[in-house]
Amino acid sequence: MPRKIFVFDAHPVADTLNAHMAQTYLAAAQAAGHDLRHQSLSQMAFDPDFGQTHYRHTKALEPDLEAFMQALEWSDHLVMTMPMWWGSYPAKTKALLDRSLMAGRAFDTRNPNIIGLPAPMLTGRSARVIITSDTPRIFQRLAYGDAFQKQIKGQVTGFVGIKPTRFTWLAPAGTPKPGVVEKWAAKVETLGRKGM
Repeated sequence: MPRKIFVFDAHPVADTLNAHMAQTYLAAAQAAGHDLRHQSLSQMAFDPDFGQTHYRHTKALEPDLEAFMQALEWSDHLVMTMPMWWGSYPAKTKALLDRSLMAGRAFDTRNPNIIGLPAPMLTGRSARVIITSDTPRIFQRLAYGDAFQKQIKGQVTGFVGIKPTRFTWLAPAGTPKPGVVEKWAAKVETLGRKGM
């Protein structure tokens, strides 16, 4: 069954391995008949600073951030490609989350759950996060306890109601051995065809 998929390249630089994987996913999903929207962080313009505001007086979203939110709200599946830098997101990726996932649109502070957390407003969606990293997958798990994945799943996608969130880890991505990128692309093509 065709899905409404928002593919977001969350790398702040154009023409990267992340962009290649986003385009690979898009091509496979389009060939399979899925309905698609796409955006690249490297092409977006917005003030990254949340500033001296709060939930009641937030800055208006710039057109690129509004387009991001509209695509997210339209979708039933989010696919993000992103690098892991210093154990977390690039600064511009974090700024996008800070500015766009706001109270009243991504979560509702007026209706907390039984333990006091805001009610999520983006339920009914799933996510796939494709992470590129120089840290090997096994080391990320054993040495860091999958901290980056837990942060995304628990404190971003899960917080706003996007569940389940699944991960594809591509590493080491800095200097991949011959043929490895092609294997990664084949895996991403399969995900795209299946809308996963």
